[in-house]
Amino acid sequence: MQTTFSILFYPRGNDIDKNGYAPIYARITVNGKRSEFSIRRKVQLTRWNSDAGKIRGTTPDVRELNKYLLSIELKINKIQEQLSENNILITAEKIKNVYLGKNSNQKMLLAIFQEHNDKVNELVGKDFSAGTAERYKTAMKHVTDYILKEYQVKDIPVREVDLKFITGFEYYLKTTRSCAHNSAIKYITNFKKIIRIAYANDWISKDPFIHWKAKLKIVDREFLTSDEIQKIVEKDFSTDRLNQVKDIFIFSCFTGLAYADVKKLIKNDIVIGIDGQNWIKTKRTKTDTRSNIPILSIPQAIIDKYKAHQESLDTELLLPVLSNQKMNAYLKEIADLCEINKNLTFHLARHTFATTVTLTNGVPIESVSKMLGHKSLRTTQHYAKIIDKKVSEDMNALRLKMDAIEQNSAKKSINQ
Repeated sequence: MQTTFSILFYPRGNDIDKNGYAPIYARITVNGKRSEFSIRRKVQLTRWNSDAGKIRGTTPDVRELNKYLLSIELKINKIQEQLSENNILITAEKIKNVYLGKNSNQKMLLAIFQEHNDKVNELVGKDFSAGTAERYKTAMKHVTDYILKEYQVKDIPVREVDLKFITGFEYYLKTTRSCAHNSAIKYITNFKKIIRIAYANDWISKDPFIHWKAKLKIVDREFLTSDEIQKIVEKDFSTDRLNQVKDIFIFSCFTGLAYADVKKLIKNDIVIGIDGQNWIKTKRTKTDTRSNIPILSIPQAIIDKYKAHQESLDTELLLPVLSNQKMNAYLKEIADLCEINKNLTFHLARHTFATTVTLTNGVPIESVSKMLGHKSLRTTQHYAKIIDKKVSEDMNALRLKMDAIEQNSAKKSINQ
């Protein structure tokens, strides 16, 4: 039987975005039966030449897109020829599937991502934390939504990921998803691991991230001053629940432990240190690095206070810690009652330990880094920069006072 075969490119006019752009589709027709797919490019309807099946104009972007259309047409023609030469029954759907890599060993991006996330989930508590698994899950959702929005398909071959895809994804995160710069970069870094897996397994021939460069912006983290800590310590709240949250928060301010690490602390994590005093020795949930922290008098008093708490009696847990969500909700109330105009979260306690409690009081940065369980001293150095900023502010205030004294002295000399 004679096989009729044709290729047509057209913009889908019923799917125009707010800027007047419509997705371009390729339509393969074999013996009157069609199969279509998005080529993952868009065009303004007013610039489309229906007769020629391409875009009007001669600008560089037009020439590039028309060249891309031609390359697709050549690939599809070649697939049709190969199927014909091998006496394989030719259908529009079969040609499309071969082009999209569905009939070969071609790996699909989201399928690889899901396989990776499944392995991470199985290793939670061993090689990964629950938080890490959740971040990969969220990163995959963002990639899924981006592909659906930008290319109108549910998945794409991993070989189709290029620098344009990466920069487009970054733009999507910052605009459509309203992610801050650092959040967007972290999601892209999660996605980058998936591409590196594909590259290591030879599923792609080159790493599309090789020309992508991005740096996290340094954010000045808030922390409590000595006066603010004292306000919270001295405040006696009307409910036991607020007092309990206050105690756990202050405990973290004087130990530097993150929420997940305070929550999992057990009685056996308290040991006698080299100085004969009580120390906390535990592994950080986030990085699996060891934190060795001498226990100061305030956190020791809190430990002693909750020895008889029912939760401590029923379990091996050192302190009765509520969920992170509840802790942060109660901390907002504590901030209001103590008239502290800061976004009080549990993680703020860790920053407070690094700055107000240790570095400000002359504890060497190397010791602070070890107690915080940082893998790199560079992470801890950011807190030192905050301290430098505080020193600068204090010295500027002093400079203003001294200038005022000198001005008064000068006036007295003139009057005499």
